[in-house]
Amino acid sequence: MSHEFELTHDIDIAATPEQVWDAIATGPGIDSWFMGRSEIEPKVGGRGSLTMPGYTAESTITAWEPPHRFAYRSDSDENGAFMAFEYLVEGRDGGSTALRMVHSGILTGDWEEQYDALRKGNPLYLRTLEQYLVHFPGRTAVPVAAFAPPQSDQEQAWARIIAAVGLTSPVSEGDKVQFTVDGEDVTGVVDVLSEPGFLGVRTDDALLRFVGGGGMMLTGHHVFADIDQEAAEQTWSQWLAAVYA
Repeated sequence: MSHEFELTHDIDIAATPEQVWDAIATGPGIDSWFMGRSEIEPKVGGRGSLTMPGYTAESTITAWEPPHRFAYRSDSDENGAFMAFEYLVEGRDGGSTALRMVHSGILTGDWEEQYDALRKGNPLYLRTLEQYLVHFPGRTAVPVAAFAPPQSDQEQAWARIIAAVGLTSPVSEGDKVQFTVDGEDVTGVVDVLSEPGFLGVRTDDALLRFVGGGGMMLTGHHVFADIDQEAAEQTWSQWLAAVYA
C-alpha cells in the first residue's frame, strides 16, 4: 500500500539568505546540521547523495536558483517510494531569513508510522539548522554517526541515554549537560528536545544529536573541529555500547 504525502515547515533564522543557502544547498553545509554525509552537484539535473553507514540515497536536483530556491527528488525504490524536498528562502529586514521546507513524496508499507516520524522529525532538524547558523556561522562540521545496540522499547532507550549524559527526567531545553567520552569531559546545554526520541546538546565545538525510535538510538553529531571521522564514529560506538551494556 502506498501513500502520497506533503509536509510544509517554516522557520525564521537570524542569518542572511546567502548563509542559509550555503547550509541547505552544499554538501559541507548539509553535513553541518542534517544526518549523514551529503554531496551536491550544483545545477538542475545534477546528482546528490546522502551516505550513512550501510546506506546511500541518490537524488536529482530539480531546482537551483541561488539563493532563493533549491529542490531535489530521491530516486524511486522498487516499490515506487521516493522523497522530494523544496527549500524556499526569503530575506527579511535586519539580515534574517524566512525558510520554508516542503517535504513530499510517496511512502509505502507502514506509511502511517513513517509519516508520523517525518512530521515530528523535520522541525527538529530545522531547529538544528538554526542552531548551526546562529552558533557556528561560517564553519562546517564533520558528521559522526554511530549506532547503539537495540533495546526492548524506546522508553528504556531514552532513559539510558539521558542518564548517560548526566540528565534526569523530565529534561528541558536549557538544561546543563556534563559527561565523559573516551576520557574527555563534554559540557554543553540541551538546545533541541523531543522526548523520547531526540536529544540535542550544543557544546563549544559540536552539535551532538541522539536520535531514536522503536528501541533504537544513534548519533547524528556535527563536530566543528579537525577530527578523523572514522575514529570518532568508533569512539561513539564504543560509548553507546557501554551505555546500553
